[in-house]
Amino acid sequence: MAGAPLHDQNLAGGWRACEGSGELVKEFAAVGFDDRDWIEAAVPGHWRSTPTLEASDGPVLYRCRFSSAPVAAGRRRFVILDGVFYYGDVWFDGTYLGATEGYFTPHAFEATEMLCVPGEHVLAVEVACPPQADKTAKRLVTGVFSQWDNLDPDWNPGGLWRSVHVIETGPVRIARRRVVCTEATAEHGRLVVDVTLDYSGDSGDSGDSGAGARTGAVTEVREPDRSVASERRARISISVLGPSGSLLVQSPKDVTLAAGANHLSIPVEVDSPPRWWPRRFGDQPICEVSVTVEVDGEVSDGFTTRTAFREVRLDQWTFYVNGERIFVMGSNHGPTRMALAEASSEELRRDVELAVEANLDMLRVHGHVTRPELYDAADEAGLLLWQDFPLQWGYARSVRKSALRQAREMVDLLGHHPSIVIWCAHNEPLAVDIQPGEPMSTGKMMKTGARVAASMFLPSWNKDVLDRSVARSIGKADPSRPVDRSSGLLPGPASGGTDAHLYYGWYWGSMGGLAGALRAFPRLARFVTEFGAQAVPTTADWMEPERWPDLDWDRLFERHALQTEYLDRYVPRAEHSTFESWRDATQAYQAALIQLQIEDLRRLKYSPTGGFAHFCFGDGHQAVTWSVLDHERVAKQGYYALRDACRPVLGMLDPRDGSVHVVSELRESLPSALVRVDVDGSERCFEGEIEADAVTYIGRVDVEVAHAASVTVSHPSLSPIRNTYAPTLLGEGRR
Repeated sequence: MAGAPLHDQNLAGGWRACEGSGELVKEFAAVGFDDRDWIEAAVPGHWRSTPTLEASDGPVLYRCRFSSAPVAAGRRRFVILDGVFYYGDVWFDGTYLGATEGYFTPHAFEATEMLCVPGEHVLAVEVACPPQADKTAKRLVTGVFSQWDNLDPDWNPGGLWRSVHVIETGPVRIARRRVVCTEATAEHGRLVVDVTLDYSGDSGDSGDSGAGARTGAVTEVREPDRSVASERRARISISVLGPSGSLLVQSPKDVTLAAGANHLSIPVEVDSPPRWWPRRFGDQPICEVSVTVEVDGEVSDGFTTRTAFREVRLDQWTFYVNGERIFVMGSNHGPTRMALAEASSEELRRDVELAVEANLDMLRVHGHVTRPELYDAADEAGLLLWQDFPLQWGYARSVRKSALRQAREMVDLLGHHPSIVIWCAHNEPLAVDIQPGEPMSTGKMMKTGARVAASMFLPSWNKDVLDRSVARSIGKADPSRPVDRSSGLLPGPASGGTDAHLYYGWYWGSMGGLAGALRAFPRLARFVTEFGAQAVPTTADWMEPERWPDLDWDRLFERHALQTEYLDRYVPRAEHSTFESWRDATQAYQAALIQLQIEDLRRLKYSPTGGFAHFCFGDGHQAVTWSVLDHERVAKQGYYALRDACRPVLGMLDPRDGSVHVVSELRESLPSALVRVDVDGSERCFEGEIEADAVTYIGRVDVEVAHAASVTVSHPSLSPIRNTYAPTLLGEGRR
């Protein structure tokens, strides 16, 4: 394939591992070290998936023996580690290459000198992912993997979780790359291709060791060495193929390179580009961008990536894609599996398919960077993505420098995906220090609440220094997309707030209380990115339901996220004689809350609400959470409520005052539509026009003591759309 590495040796097998301690850490990297007693380890993988390391917090030592043909004259070889979770120290044939930090970004180390020697070689890596003792001052940029309600707090994701391989290039290597679409009108499109070309210098051309084993992350390469007497001419060629394989543009450029890093930013212009649309608006033509670097007429390095032409704008929390306004309906999505390396490509793609089947426009990749398969599937499906940088809750000041570097690397890694329409620098930069299973006295709760309130409304280092710096770094790397500095900040005296997290009917109040809060404080309604309630999953044998009511409640709270204190407020355990009755009641409550609160938000479409992201979509392990799909992707009742509440055309009945509205996401109006409202068997009919991309008020009916109701919208261009209201929703919604 054009632009593919000339040599790519995948080191997927032959790995051995051992927990690091004492003198072993000093000795294990030696070529002659005897590792026959070490256990076999899966790479890519997490060390806790290996039985003897299933309780380890590391560090863990990895070794791999492999053979490779010698490097030819004028060629270079690099060890690429696509994902080290989280710190790594790397040795090759006993020589220390360098250190890595950051779980989602690739790291490259030059090993040309060692690979000039034929025969067997040894790659050794020490991997560390230390638990964060002080949750208000974390030091790892790992987002939800270090602290989150929806994952097992005892889980450690450490390991070589992505592929390790050896690639070969000529004297010039593409050390870092970024492809971003900055313009996509009907008449004109522009891609900006940023690359760093690493030239080895004259000594590298001869095939000897030259500069030795140059090391560093992919985005951290040597600055140009102007002391080298000779420079090198090279040609960089960029071609863009349309979705049918037709050549849209080919752009060759001759450059002069000095030894070291040479940074280039190359705009690529295309007339009348094929434009990518969200799934409700049109097609998703994907283009292929190939970049090659030639030296002396031979390909030295190259890459191929897929991207698309589209523009995105955010105005007062309303999204515009290619100039078209869209009311965004979405959900938050955590890791497809807690052991993310073990999620299959089919599982990652299936999550996108399930989101589309639920009528969603967007998934928020919550607090983490996930695997490439999910982004590719979203591109192809026209599903928008809100991409979080992996910062969640509180961090130490020492994290800032690494966070800024990793923020730029996130854009390098993901910037070409048209599905990503917004970046978020930090989710809830608050002082959250409650440990799962920790007894919560009244004094502890008041102290924690005061700290959270202070970090919400008063200046703080996380919110005002770290978040601003990270958002600025992301925005500078990618000026084509909006950046949300801090998710979940309520409006306060010193801030207008950001997107809102509003858990009415769970952490406070009733499910029907959300509408009143939004009327009283309209700024809360601009974009709501978290709301929901927990429900017991259908696949629940792991909870030992046969023990009802004497389940291991402490274990379920500490390891599986079940918040019994809050669930008992709305679905008391004492009212249910069987586990199945309790489980079904929790699901009915979750479904009712989702339906009512989505309808409350859709009634405020564009006035002032630009959209929402329900919390949350799918579980990554066995848990009782806010998700509507369990860890095996068996749907709860809430999934169907989410699907039905997000239908493009929906008749809505407010259980508090009986007002009837129809909301439409269609681009054309529906003249002479018929709306039938049935309340406890008594039907009323309304006829008129349903406005396009708007909320249409229909009328009012009496629901004061209603036990069941439905609203049906009929039109010749549509199949009848019936929206039903269960007793749980009517009763709870009136509170």
